[in-house]
Amino acid sequence: MLIRPDNSLLLLIDLQERLAPAIHGIDAVLQHNLWLVAVAQRLSVPVAATVQYPAGLGPMVPDLTVRIPGDQVVEKIHFSAVADGCLEALPAFSRRQVVLTGTETHVCVLQTALDLLALGKEVFVVAEAVGSRRPDDKELALARLRQEGCRIVSREMVAFEWLHRAGTETFRQVSREFLR
Repeated sequence: MLIRPDNSLLLLIDLQERLAPAIHGIDAVLQHNLWLVAVAQRLSVPVAATVQYPAGLGPMVPDLTVRIPGDQVVEKIHFSAVADGCLEALPAFSRRQVVLTGTETHVCVLQTALDLLALGKEVFVVAEAVGSRRPDDKELALARLRQEGCRIVSREMVAFEWLHRAGTETFRQVSREFLR
């Protein structure tokens, strides 16, 4: 199945100020997330984010805070955003497909993804846009997510599936700005 722009939600998990410095390769993870947010917004794909216990882990990283409207950022205390029930407040949560990114891959991303699958959602985890403190934990989580039925994808796979075809003005604009 392809990821459709009119049927998907880009959901960023817990990319927060105090957690970010501990994440292996965080600079690349953040750049991939910023890229995905920009492409999603250009294509009118809804973007939402979670923050885990912001009193302890801080707010979302500033580069994302300025790009994602505050009413699309929900707070949670459970590791799974689904268990908290906070995602239900987002209008785009009714969409069938969830493109998932964020930290930590083996904790909050994993538990959210598994709960989304249990709700019948199609879950696509963007491999280069997730991170953990230890690379081994990330790799184990990606393997488990795959075993459980999530699709592990790259950011370009997501973008090209959202675009669906070449030869349109939208494709030319996105290609010039994001795919070079």
